Amino acid sequence: MSVPARLPPAEITHLTLGYMRLSDAAPLILAKEAGLYEQYGLDITLHREVSWANLRDKLVVGELDAAQLLAPLPMTTTFGAGGLRGNLLTGLSLGLNGNAITLSNSLWESLGLHYPGRVPDALEVVQRLQQQVRTRGRLTFATVHAFSMHTFLLRQWFLAGHINPDSDIRLLVLPPEQMCDSLARGIIDGFCVGEPWSTVAVEQGIGTVAASGYQIWNNAPEKVLGVTEHWHENYPTTHLRLRLAIMEACRLLTQPEQRVRVAELMSQKQYLNLPVKLLLPSLTGNYRFAKNEQTVQIPEFHLFWRYQAGFPWRSHADWIVQQSSALLGKPISLSDSRALVQQSYRPNLYRDAARHLGEPSPSQDYKEENRHGSPWEFEPGITLGPDVMIGNPQYSGRAETDLGELAATNPGN
Repeated sequence: MSVPARLPPAEITHLTLGYMRLSDAAPLILAKEAGLYEQYGLDITLHREVSWANLRDKLVVGELDAAQLLAPLPMTTTFGAGGLRGNLLTGLSLGLNGNAITLSNSLWESLGLHYPGRVPDALEVVQRLQQQVRTRGRLTFATVHAFSMHTFLLRQWFLAGHINPDSDIRLLVLPPEQMCDSLARGIIDGFCVGEPWSTVAVEQGIGTVAASGYQIWNNAPEKVLGVTEHWHENYPTTHLRLRLAIMEACRLLTQPEQRVRVAELMSQKQYLNLPVKLLLPSLTGNYRFAKNEQTVQIPEFHLFWRYQAGFPWRSHADWIVQQSSALLGKPISLSDSRALVQQSYRPNLYRDAARHLGEPSPSQDYKEENRHGSPWEFEPGITLGPDVMIGNPQYSGRAETDLGELAATNPGN
């Protein structure tokens, strides 16, 4: 019997799913084009938005059933940060990595660095950038949302180069597709954004990629599938079917030919409406950091399935809450953080779906970060990827005793 046939009937079948004009929307679009939503009895309308704030707001007010969300948004929206409060949750990560930091060509040239045929040294670049800050003064960068991995990765990169992200950098929030125009017009000196927009900047000859997100934190969380808590409680089987369809799409994307196929699909007008040549570099890992330079191989630029990429780690969520707390300028207590993470990140929802697919999943909700420079065995049958952070900073997660306590007292929801 097929997986869909073994499931209870969906409570509702017609859904509107929001996404952004980004390469890591690939699983959502592939699930549509490959008939996976239909296979699970769902009639999905994909709705493209222009900003993360719009996407979050429409999800909270019920205009969307589910949405591609920035990994921090379930917690920060539930907490009420960013101007809107609503109880959001996720039971599925949509992938790891996928971002890059791009500098204007004039700023890049002032660094005096060249990396022909190889990946730039992200630490050397930011250290050289610090010299420019001392000479030129405050620089202006853009991020896609105040509470985003883009913001956190930028800040981590700056700190690794002894640049104060609060006093040395002016940080603007711009929608992803406005980044390149703002860079070309000299409004910003650089940005952190998801693909394909760094590739667009390179191919337009207006920017040079200084670092991939992977270089700042190997296999960092990035996007999640978000729903409201109320929607999940009312439509649990519909939610399960939706997760299963998207997980099957993520699994398909382990195949190189499917990466090429999804780039062709996403190039269509109703999806990203961009040339295939701009979508292929990050999806295939054959990436170009600068115009007229050789491409280099970055096979883990996007991970959709490998290394348990779909698992919503509560240790990731805990780190995100701490970074968000720093931005808010007020501490969030351990008990409040724990409650927020447990409410918003639901690893048992992933385990339930993985069990239906016959796939393994981690038995624990928490893991250590910044400890592994190569793939490692988390537990029998579960291999995870490198998790090193740039500059080897002290990981700001909970102490190991707290991680152990959380794992023991929190079986997941």
